Amino acid sequence: MSKKSSFYTFLATLLAFAAFSACSSDSSSSGPDSSESSMVKDTVYVRDTVYVPIDTSASISSESAIAASSASEQTSSMNSSDATPVNTPESSDATPASSSETVPASSTSVPASSTDDDTPASNATANSANSAADENLLWSDEFDGEAIDETKWGYNIGTGDNGWGNGEWEYYTDRAENVYVKDGLLHIRASLETNADDIANKFGGQKYTSARIITQNKFTFAYGTVEARIALPAGKGIWPAFWMLGENIDKVSWPACGEIDIIEAINDENVIYGTHHWAHEGTHAQYGNSTKQHFDGHYDLDITEFHVYKMTWDKNAISMYVDDFMYQKIDIADAAGEMGTFHKPFFFILNVAVGGSWPGFDIDDAQFPTEMQVDYIRVYKEAP
Repeated sequence: MSKKSSFYTFLATLLAFAAFSACSSDSSSSGPDSSESSMVKDTVYVRDTVYVPIDTSASISSESAIAASSASEQTSSMNSSDATPVNTPESSDATPASSSETVPASSTSVPASSTDDDTPASNATANSANSAADENLLWSDEFDGEAIDETKWGYNIGTGDNGWGNGEWEYYTDRAENVYVKDGLLHIRASLETNADDIANKFGGQKYTSARIITQNKFTFAYGTVEARIALPAGKGIWPAFWMLGENIDKVSWPACGEIDIIEAINDENVIYGTHHWAHEGTHAQYGNSTKQHFDGHYDLDITEFHVYKMTWDKNAISMYVDDFMYQKIDIADAAGEMGTFHKPFFFILNVAVGGSWPGFDIDDAQFPTEMQVDYIRVYKEAP
């Protein structure tokens, strides 16, 4: 056989082998292994140990997203049958709510050349992210005006029953001296009253005044992500809180209505407490944790400085964070049982109490006036 014929024969053999390889590759991509890969893409790693199907209505913590990424890296050498987690668009929803400028995964694929007006890709994706966040925003108060927005907030006035059930020593008012908006911040101010006539005739005999504002009958919701930027007062006998009560409180009373304490702090502690209250067999049940000790972690912070507080709430759990450190989580998946309390609408409360059964009654009068300051509160349908 001539060298020329040998060359053509060799070339034909190579082409045939290439065609066979391509067919083999195509057929394997549509085989059983591909369905397993598809199943893998529908899972995400959720703290601490298990793989679960993604629920697009759920808000997954930033710690879970980090765990997903870490688990994916550690198992990248495993085959598809090992259910290796991958970073899907759904898992990108775990972006912390505080990162309102973070671009969702669905927006990050916009190339610079796709914009007709030569807008840089970074601007285009930022605009897309802001638009998505706006559409996802359920309710907010940015406190940018000159007064309390009374379409959003009402007031509790007085001392309540037995010091609002806690033996508190303040009288809540709706006066500008105790609650006002200035420089883009809500101020809730606890004050020491010195006029004996005012104490006797205006404040029910109490020498401390403060404010307690609520969204009852104005805004309630069930499920979503709450984000708030808040600076808290600290001092002997001081008890600031950002919390929630069940909308049905007037019908079923407390604790059957449920209570969600997103933020509580007492005295001089630099500790944030998160607690849930509900009815259990006709009595009061509660479960809480704090930044001082949440399982194997703790978070040191100065509560008088501004921090971003977040609560995620879905049909399975309620979780609370400060600066993305989780300090409280409760399983509420048993919607048919007593956890059904936490599957109904709640409203917000902001207040600064003085004295009471928890902080006690050793109150430092030299600290007044003292304030809680709120930059914003935002409620998203899901994590933005």
